[in-house]
Amino acid sequence: MTPPRKRRRTSARTQNWSIPGLEERGLSRLQQRLLVAVASVVGVLAAAVALTFAITTLGNDFVPERATAAAVSTQPRPDLYRGWGSPKLFAPIARSDADPAPLTLKDVFADKTLKEGRITLKLADTRLDADCSAAVWGRELVDRLVQAGCTQVARGAYRSADGRYIAQYTLLNLRDTASAAALVESLTSGHRGGWVRAPEPGRVVFPVGGHTEASGHAMGHYAGLVWIGRADGADPGAKDDFVSLSLAVRGAEKAVFRRVVAAAPSAAPAR
Repeated sequence: MTPPRKRRRTSARTQNWSIPGLEERGLSRLQQRLLVAVASVVGVLAAAVALTFAITTLGNDFVPERATAAAVSTQPRPDLYRGWGSPKLFAPIARSDADPAPLTLKDVFADKTLKEGRITLKLADTRLDADCSAAVWGRELVDRLVQAGCTQVARGAYRSADGRYIAQYTLLNLRDTASAAALVESLTSGHRGGWVRAPEPGRVVFPVGGHTEASGHAMGHYAGLVWIGRADGADPGAKDDFVSLSLAVRGAEKAVFRRVVAAAPSAAPAR
């Protein structure tokens, strides 16, 4: 005897599926389901439109990020960087109000020739900016300079006497030692997304994609940035003395030592 077929059971919830408000308007259950399905599709579309509008509205906020990304690919920046905190001997000029005299190009780049070992650097370009943002690229670096109370940026570009090397020294006049130390430390990773510009584009220029090295030095309320490399952008070889090159360009720091002596004559040794 063939057992009776089991009828497909439909839950009471499905049989009684209904929306009271729509039922009162005379819509059948099938019509109600169709209406809900349409509403669901419209809801998804509305959400998509809302999301598109939100993205469009925020688009302007994304533009600087894209601009920064573009700058990173077109602006030269160091491959290697190390930051150094401020030694105690700069304590007399720990704050800018203890050293109020503004920087001048004649003061910072008084020596037109700098020497260290076999390296001889000749000053090629200089520039002094009161608008610190004009001396750098990268939105985050600009913001950090604002936070550090930057009032001046002095830049000097050098070529070696034999034409093999190029170098740049940048001195930033900041609020205090804490600001200078924080800036040079932040560049340990931040130098990849923002760095200083050449004083005069088209003259002494670090090649994009070429190998360069840099260091940051907090000195009281100042931060000095050293940037060095071969003129052809090649990696340094066995005959390249980047240590002497770095020390040579730091000759510009004599201006900062003179300020320490002026603030506290017995605080700093002659250099």
